[in-house]
Amino acid sequence: MAIQINLDVMMAKRKMRLKTLAERVGVTEQNLSVLKNGKAKAIRFSTLDKICEVLECQPGDVLAYGEDAD
Repeated sequence: MAIQINLDVMMAKRKMRLKTLAERVGVTEQNLSVLKNGKAKAIRFSTLDKICEVLECQPGDVLAYGEDAD
């Protein structure tokens, strides 16, 4: 089991580009890209809070616990 990142799904639903989201959240595109691609080891609650605020979603819309992709 593993944490799955669905940031790209939520961005597509909101028709928002990575650059725009990064600007509104206040983090670099590089950091959001690492998160979006599932390579991040951690995320600050303040960052997750801001992502949810900007995308108008819940943390469970961005993060999910499920089967490992390996």
